[in-house]
Amino acid sequence: MHDSVPTLMSAQPSLKGHRVLITGAARGLGAEFAKALVDSGARVVLSDILVDQGRETATHLGEQAHFVPVDLMKSKSTQDMVQSAVDWLGGLDAVVNNAAITNSGGVPMQSLEESVWDDVMAVNVKAPWMVSKFALAHLEKSPHARIVNLSSDTALWGAPNLMAYVASKGAIISMTRSMARELGPKGITVNAIAPGLTLVEATQYVPQHRHDHYMNGRAIPRAQYPDDLCSAVLFLLSPASGFITGQVIPVNGGFVMN
Repeated sequence: MHDSVPTLMSAQPSLKGHRVLITGAARGLGAEFAKALVDSGARVVLSDILVDQGRETATHLGEQAHFVPVDLMKSKSTQDMVQSAVDWLGGLDAVVNNAAITNSGGVPMQSLEESVWDDVMAVNVKAPWMVSKFALAHLEKSPHARIVNLSSDTALWGAPNLMAYVASKGAIISMTRSMARELGPKGITVNAIAPGLTLVEATQYVPQHRHDHYMNGRAIPRAQYPDDLCSAVLFLLSPASGFITGQVIPVNGGFVMN
């Protein structure tokens, strides 16, 4: 924990008894979301293609957490994962579509391979739709159903040399709004958060000049950590957000402002 970063305190909403599925939860932001949810009283299924790491993370979180492997590029694997999560949880109240790949960082658009583009779109766009689709029948039974999608502020400011990832996260914003209108009558809220450059494993490849660009552009001039995002996710999953849907919340220290 960093001294300059507010910690998750008792003021955070209680999610005791809530049943939550998180994709891409073996490490990084997904693992941090899972920990925050367990700490708030939720029961959580972590899902990832990284089997050993995912199991280790879930074991570390204790009896309120469980791991289910998945290959989000395969529909059958995704459907089976959602069903396994529901079976273990005894139902489903919320989905956090966190899983994503970059695979295109620092690559000019003209140098992108079509296969890379297709893989990024499959994991970052198609998979959240599939997970939500397979979860829908179970979410409809919950009195406080939530879907939280992970976008990125790169889609808000147009980060260069990251075309596939930026395009995929822009698609998540549009998908979130469309899903919110479609699922609102079913009592399901759908929102997205758009993180800035956060210090996690997945961003270790980012060159220093991009870190400097963010640091110099933030209204709050410090590095961004996972804890900065956990509070937003917990809020969007809580009863306090029940009349908020179709929204994209940039969590980036004011680098991009709505």
